[in-house]
Amino acid sequence: MKVSNINNINRQQSFKSNLTGVAKVADIFLKSQENLSSTRFIQDTATNWAPKAIFARSKADFAEMTFLEFLESGIFYFASPLLGEKLFRNNVFNKFSPKNIRETVNKQIPNTVEQITKNPTLTDEVKKRAISTKAGIVLACAAIPIAEYTLSFAKNLFTLKTFNKSNFNNIANLDKNNNEKEDKAQQERVEKSAKNQLKKAAIYSAVGVGAGALLAVNGHKSEALQNVSKAILEPGKAVGKFVKSEKVKNTLGKFSLDFANNNGKLALSKGQLALTAILGLFGYSKAAEDRGKLDVAEVWTRVPLVVFYTIFGGELFEKGFTKILEKKNKFPDILQKTAEGKVKLPTRAELPALAEKAAKLKNSTQTKELARLTKEKAFVEAVPYAFSLIFMGFTLSAITRLWTQFRYNHQAHELLKTKQETKFEFEHPEIFKNFNGISS
Repeated sequence: MKVSNINNINRQQSFKSNLTGVAKVADIFLKSQENLSSTRFIQDTATNWAPKAIFARSKADFAEMTFLEFLESGIFYFASPLLGEKLFRNNVFNKFSPKNIRETVNKQIPNTVEQITKNPTLTDEVKKRAISTKAGIVLACAAIPIAEYTLSFAKNLFTLKTFNKSNFNNIANLDKNNNEKEDKAQQERVEKSAKNQLKKAAIYSAVGVGAGALLAVNGHKSEALQNVSKAILEPGKAVGKFVKSEKVKNTLGKFSLDFANNNGKLALSKGQLALTAILGLFGYSKAAEDRGKLDVAEVWTRVPLVVFYTIFGGELFEKGFTKILEKKNKFPDILQKTAEGKVKLPTRAELPALAEKAAKLKNSTQTKELARLTKEKAFVEAVPYAFSLIFMGFTLSAITRLWTQFRYNHQAHELLKTKQETKFEFEHPEIFKNFNGISS
């Protein structure tokens, strides 16, 4: 084992042995922020689920929201590592390359197209096979955004079969007098629509796997297939070739459907996250159409904000917050500027080394400095996290539900008013007959 690795392990162990009190709690929070998918799954699911659970309007509303949140988090945190990394990369697509270069090709899969093409140690065949295999895996993982789109239809079917309800007004308990009856015709439409979407999802996913396998096997054989592979991985750059503006071209070039590289393993990238979240929005909306106008209105009140925050908001808020702290010269040991002028926040694993350095400069102890740095880093990360929990969780959930109830009450009032006017006209036709005579 290398000396640097031993030092890193020793520094990591110092977290457990030296931190106490508030610093220990802060470290537990940081560990949850930087840990494995399982930890983030539990944390983020609780963040999204808890506020909605508190504001649940009925047993059916609570059950379908729980069904949706847990499966959705599973898609975001486990689908890419399980499908992309463990299944397709290491157990299926690695077998498509010749044995003599199989391991070399497989090692290049987490790298970007640019890193592969500009690597002077690789042969042209390895480069081409690596790029086409990467693109094939992305196609095979089309099941991930497809599953996100279809999830809302599965939720509709789950609620129908579990609670025998398809009318959103009843599911959300908007009619406090329980006067609305379930429409059998609507229930049949909801069931048929959901089953059709699930069948389509299975077919499209299978097509994606088949197309991905064909591309991985044959993609190295022609320049045209190489270009297709690159376009699949980096569609922004492919589209940018037809754009004259350099600014627009650079912006488009940032959009990629390639996987993120998580220490040599495939993980969900920002581009894949964006595609999955946007498709999820339209899946939410389309599934809501089957259950009523108020369901559609609620989706478009809440979900676009959630999608925007999921893709951009968290990062934008965190960057804005760290900029404010940096300008006010707060936490200089934590908020350090890179050569490009950007503010860099060290990882939890880097804190012991920073503490050792700070202890020498300040004539302090490493334990004391480690505790200080841990609390500072936790504060910088906790404020955006709290914003997400309070605003995107509790506040948005409460506003959405109040707004939906207001819409329903207004709709019910207008309907009652129309019925009363119709009844009065029916009971007193002579008044309207005379009124029509005067008008004419």
